[in-house]
Amino acid sequence: MDGREQLIERSIPFLDEVKNMTAGPEVERWLNETYGPGSALYEDLSRLIKQGVEEGWAANVEVGGQRYRRSRLCEPTERTLNFSITAVYMDSQDGRMVIDDHDDGPGDADASFRGDYHGHPYGELNMVVPLDEKAVLAGPSGWCHAGWTAPGPGSHHYPEVKGGALIALFFLPAGRISYDVKPPADEQARSAQP
Repeated sequence: MDGREQLIERSIPFLDEVKNMTAGPEVERWLNETYGPGSALYEDLSRLIKQGVEEGWAANVEVGGQRYRRSRLCEPTERTLNFSITAVYMDSQDGRMVIDDHDDGPGDADASFRGDYHGHPYGELNMVVPLDEKAVLAGPSGWCHAGWTAPGPGSHHYPEVKGGALIALFFLPAGRISYDVKPPADEQARSAQP
């Protein structure tokens, strides 16, 4: 069984456990308490998704160059309890892309990198796997280093990373994600900054 298939198989008991949960702050707390870093699930999925990025079968489609890549590892099916599984690689180092709130220029450790604005019609369960010691992902409860975020149904945001590179391994109910939502006017203006 290849690494991609191992990752899907390892995810299925987890997906069976969360299939009737609704993403949001309570589920995010539960995920971090139950399946946070150090748990068998988190460590197994972290190892497999890192392997996937290294071997080129995960987060291998460039969205914004080498520093912003993603790929859907599987579509929602009966086997995966109607969840899709997607991996995203983001790296905030070595330049600016959409936004950078700091003035220190490329390579600034506090520089943030934003990906494509999108919405979660049915929510999202997102496992954050830092590749660099200080890498963090913005979530609905603040910056997440290693662990889980769980944006609720109807939520929308720019994925944002700072402190280096990380992988987001996310599970979407019914595979639903919307890239045709528009950010609020203040977010559009902020993203237009150099």
